[in-house]
Amino acid sequence: MTFNAIKQALYGLYLTNSFGFRLSRTDDPMEKKRLRHAYSAAQLKMLNITVKIENEEKLPKEGQYLILINHRSIIDPPIVEIALKDTNIFGPWISKKELYNSFFFGLFVRHAGSILLDREKSQMSGFFADIKEAVKRGESIFIFPEGTRNKTTESLTTFKEGSRIIALKNRLPILPLYIQTDAGKVLKNALDDASLKQEVRLVVGEIIDYKDKTNLEDKYREIFSL
Repeated sequence: MTFNAIKQALYGLYLTNSFGFRLSRTDDPMEKKRLRHAYSAAQLKMLNITVKIENEEKLPKEGQYLILINHRSIIDPPIVEIALKDTNIFGPWISKKELYNSFFFGLFVRHAGSILLDREKSQMSGFFADIKEAVKRGESIFIFPEGTRNKTTESLTTFKEGSRIIALKNRLPILPLYIQTDAGKVLKNALDDASLKQEVRLVVGEIIDYKDKTNLEDKYREIFSL
């Protein structure tokens, strides 16, 4: 591990836990949104990464959505938070149990607005109830439909069925976002060279009606020509 990577890791740990503590002290959703954005901006600034939004005119300023994002890197959530800065769109991220218990991310994830997905549980009723409560509060739901980070050479891996179920059960229109740049490689480059300036491109897709019966992965691929 390089000296820069160690420095970035220590700074990341500080940021994540200091913002996690601040998030724990508020229940105001718009304040949580502001803090999530501030954390994301600080993290990406330290990494010398900027976000470029393509089709920004398609990005709604308000409303409730199931937000689908492809997943290659741990910096994907900050990239999305930056993209949604000038909107009123806010809500929990679907988060794996490992993140809840993580020394690095745990405090932040538990208080930033998230819903725990524990695939080891035989019953998922609590998970879907938590989503329903968030929707009742007027919030959107953020999800990586691939279920885990894509570590292959393919642009996208297979979608899990849960995304479609969430949209149907809660009558949520689907807002697809595609992080076109391989953020995993960008992060590695940033950790190797602190002076390197990099840009990540995020593409906004057309909103999908929750009643659309087209296979969701196929629709996503079609929208972004994957």
